[in-house]
Amino acid sequence: MRPFGAPEKTFGGVTAATAGSLLSVANDITLVIDAQGVVCDLACGGEDFAREAGAEWIGKRWIDIVTPESRDKVEALLREAAPDAVGAIRWRHLNFVLPGDREIPLLFVAVRLNGVDGDRPGSILAFGRDLRAVAALQQRLVEAQQAMERDYWKFRHAETRYRHLFQVASEAVLVVDATTQKILEANPAAARLLADGGAASLVGLTFPTGVDPRTAEQLNLLLAGVRATGRADEGRAELVDGRGEVSVAVSTYRQDLVSHFLVRLSRVQSQVVAEMAPSTGSMLLKLVQSAPDCLVVTDLEGRVISANPAFVELAQLTTEEQVRGETLDRWLGRTGVDLSVMISNLRQRGQVRLFATTLRGEYGAVTDVEISATMVGQGDRPFLGFTIRDVGRRLAGHDARTTRELPRSVGQLTELVGRLPLKDIVGETTDLIEQLCIEAALELTRDNRASAAEMLGLSRQSLYVKLRRYGLGDLGSSTTAEAEK
Repeated sequence: MRPFGAPEKTFGGVTAATAGSLLSVANDITLVIDAQGVVCDLACGGEDFAREAGAEWIGKRWIDIVTPESRDKVEALLREAAPDAVGAIRWRHLNFVLPGDREIPLLFVAVRLNGVDGDRPGSILAFGRDLRAVAALQQRLVEAQQAMERDYWKFRHAETRYRHLFQVASEAVLVVDATTQKILEANPAAARLLADGGAASLVGLTFPTGVDPRTAEQLNLLLAGVRATGRADEGRAELVDGRGEVSVAVSTYRQDLVSHFLVRLSRVQSQVVAEMAPSTGSMLLKLVQSAPDCLVVTDLEGRVISANPAFVELAQLTTEEQVRGETLDRWLGRTGVDLSVMISNLRQRGQVRLFATTLRGEYGAVTDVEISATMVGQGDRPFLGFTIRDVGRRLAGHDARTTRELPRSVGQLTELVGRLPLKDIVGETTDLIEQLCIEAALELTRDNRASAAEMLGLSRQSLYVKLRRYGLGDLGSSTTAEAEK
C-alpha cells in the first residue's frame, strides 16, 4: 500500500459530508466500527446493495453479522487495525448473513482513524467490495471444468470401446496414412492374415504388404482413386505364397487435418459348392447348411474358409464370421498334433476316415468327435473338407460296456487309444480276460466252484474273492454250497 504524499494539502479543506460521500462511492460498502467492534454506521455504493444490507447491521457487533467460518477473519481484521499493530493490512474474504438465511461474499479491509485529540483511538473504517460477480464467474468456471471433465471421460470411454472392437473384430482392419501409405494401426486379425508376427510387425510398413506383387499395383490404383474422389471403393487381391484371395474395401476420413485410409480385408468364400453341380447346387448348399454333422472347409494350412451352423454351435460361437480365418486346430483336442496328422495324411492319401479326437468349445465344453476329411483340387488352390460328427453319446454307451465286454478285434482295441491311458487300457483288458476265464470254468464245471478253482489253478478263497469282485454267482446259495462239498 502506498499512502498519499501530502494528505494535509490534498484533503485539508474537505468537509465531513464530502469525506462521507467519497467513502460511500469508493467501495461497495463502508462500515464504521467502534472500539468494541460494534457497527456504528454504514454507507453503500449502490441502491441494490443498500436495500439488501439496509440498516439492520447498525448497532450489532461485526462478528455477529458474518457466518461462523468468517468470525476468525473479523477478529484478525480488528487486530490488524489496532494502534500498536505492525505490518501491512490485508484484504480478507467474509461471508455476511442477509435476511432469509442468504449469504453474500464480500472482500474487506479495516483501517483505524486517529482520534481528534491524538490520545483516544478513533473508530475503524472497514471497506468492502462485493464479490458476487466474481463468485458467479468462479461458479461458471467450475461448471465449465466439470463439463470438460465429463466430455473427457466420454471420449475416453468411446476410445476404449473403439479399441476393444478394433482388437476383437474378426475382419482384418488397417489404418493407413493417405499420403505416405504407411500402416499406422493394425488389429490382430490383420496380423494373422498378412504377417506371421503380431500386429506391431505391420505398423510402419508401406501398404499394400503381404499381397502378391501382381495385384499390389491394382491396390495402389484403388488407393489413388479413393484419395482423389474421397468415395469408398472395393477391390480384390491375391495373398503371397498362394494363401488365397481377399476382398479389399477402402474408405477415407480426416483426423487433425490429415487424411487416413480405413482398409478392411476379408477372405473371398469359395464358390466350389455352386460349381460342383449347377442343377443341384442350391439343394446341396441347403443340405450342407442344415446338416446335423459339422462341415468345415479350410485351406491347406487349416484356416477355415467356411463352416456350417452345426460347427458354429458345437464350437460355442454365434456367427460364421467368428470362425472364418481361424485355424481348425484352435478347437481340436490335441493342439498342434491332430490337425497336423490329418493334413499330412490328406496330402499323402487324399482322405482320412473316422479320426477320433475331441473338440473344445469357446467356453470349455469338450465333445468326443470323429472326423473324416478329404482334399479337393480347385485349380492351383486345393482345399480341405472336414466332416465332424459328435460321438459323445455313442462313446458313453461304449464306455459302460468296456467293463463287461472284451474287444473282439485289434480295431476295437485301438479305438480306446487316445481316450484312455495305456495303463488303464491294459488293466481293463486283463480284468476282462480274467472274468471270461472264470465264467468259462464255471460253465464247464456246471457251477462247481471247487472244480473250477482247481481248473484255473486257484485256491477256493482266491476264486471267491474274484467272484465277489466281478459279481458272478450267488455265494449265499445253499445249493451251490452243497455242490461244492
